[in-house]
Amino acid sequence: MTVEPKIEHEVRIKTEGFRLDQYIALQYPDFSRTQIKKTIDAGGVTVNGVVAKASQKVRDGDQLIINLPPPRVVEPVPEDIPLSILYEDEWLALIDKPPDMVVHPARANWTGTLANALAFHFRELSKLGGNYRPGLVHRLDRDTSGVILVAKEERTHRELSLQFEHRQVFKEYNAITTGELDRDSDYIEGKIGHHAHDRIRMVMTDDDDDEDAKDSCSFYEVIERFRGFTFVKVQPRTGRTHQIRVHLASVGCPVLADKVYGGRDEFRLQEIANVAAEADRVLLSRQALHAHRLRFRHPRRGEWMEVVAPLPLEFLATLEAMRIHRPYRV
Repeated sequence: MTVEPKIEHEVRIKTEGFRLDQYIALQYPDFSRTQIKKTIDAGGVTVNGVVAKASQKVRDGDQLIINLPPPRVVEPVPEDIPLSILYEDEWLALIDKPPDMVVHPARANWTGTLANALAFHFRELSKLGGNYRPGLVHRLDRDTSGVILVAKEERTHRELSLQFEHRQVFKEYNAITTGELDRDSDYIEGKIGHHAHDRIRMVMTDDDDDEDAKDSCSFYEVIERFRGFTFVKVQPRTGRTHQIRVHLASVGCPVLADKVYGGRDEFRLQEIANVAAEADRVLLSRQALHAHRLRFRHPRRGEWMEVVAPLPLEFLATLEAMRIHRPYRV
């Protein structure tokens, strides 16, 4: 099977204002920023029929034609990777994604992804999101575990995507933060944009002239407190990149073991307990963020569904260690 080199794409209002090269890189992460810029500079991208420049801003309704080179892999190669299937019917499935698993193939991650596992376990998957993302309706970060929705055919995929776009899907995450949240519940709101110098990192900004920054909102509620840490549930009301991680870091309580926003990528028992070196162990080796609950209307049955992904073992072990060694005292 081959990939059509010409991609026709319409810009949506929620991504208006990005530079063209940045916008294409976000939409098609299988291609490097360098590849995309070379393609634009060579006249390989038109906007509304006119050859484009990498620096121009995209606008709502712009019609793009993108002539990107065929990527390295056409479709995910089926791999017999175990999956935890929370629910399945003839139209869709919900998977409990483990941590340290990339959702779909991209540069430096051509195998071992969730898409590779899905291609092995399911005979039919929607191709609406492209050959690289069979069945994938939304994404989770590599180190975020939890429930993710998969469509088996195009009509279901299309209707689920509309529910996400119109904010009709209820999402709830569990997180452990470094630091104690001031309030038992609150909204975190503000604009999120790209960091000026770090292409991975997102930031909160109050710069009204930053056309890249978009409004964001999350609601949190404390589940349990510890000395120096908080166990919290978070309901994102918008869907910005890294939103929960950015929001919690912005109030001084970054997600535990979040290297990008918290400065470290593991959490050890010795950090909260007076134990000998030989008794020390790693409690968490990834960010403490878990997609716990997803509620949506089944596109074909018309009924509301709610699926829960149980907390992973390392989450439970970390919480138990905190209850023993860092109990909260009023």
